[in-house]
Amino acid sequence: MKKKTRTRSWLSVGLCLSLLLLAAPALAAEKEKKDKHAEKRAEIDAMAKETMSELFAKSKDAKQLYDKAVGYAVFENLKIALGVSGGGGSGVAVSKTGQRTYMKMGTAGVGLGIGGQKYKLIFLFEDEKAFQSFVDKGWQADASAQAAAADAGANAAATFKDGVAFYQMTDKGLIASADISGTKYWKNEELNK
Repeated sequence: MKKKTRTRSWLSVGLCLSLLLLAAPALAAEKEKKDKHAEKRAEIDAMAKETMSELFAKSKDAKQLYDKAVGYAVFENLKIALGVSGGGGSGVAVSKTGQRTYMKMGTAGVGLGIGGQKYKLIFLFEDEKAFQSFVDKGWQADASAQAAAADAGANAAATFKDGVAFYQMTDKGLIASADISGTKYWKNEELNK
């Protein structure tokens, strides 16, 4: 009877060791994935902080709106056009409480341009409803969003329009006509885990 018990014990130990050996690569891969996600979040946070500082340095109106806002979002995008345009990027939406939601953006359209453009978009939200709607439901920019930005000019809005003010920046600074039509924003499920 003792021999059977010992054999079962060794089988149990062997089985546990086998499972650990099989699980080790999966656990290592999961840790690596978490590290990459933490690194990507840190990259996005640094980009957002730098972009907000640059915006405030270029527009006193932006700082005044920011002080009134309940939250903001910052995105970095690369748009490429070869008769048809497309692009994508990532960013973060931050409430005044500091809660961060990492997001993605994508854009597509048809035009005559050829080339690429890297730019950043900054959204300021006037009220909680506008902010939560953007974060929870995402947002699809249409032609009216482009018109709102174009009306505001390079110093952008001194007021909010439909609860949102936004700015577009390139390496040349703030631009007068922000073209965000055809752009969609949604939560990045991987980075928000």
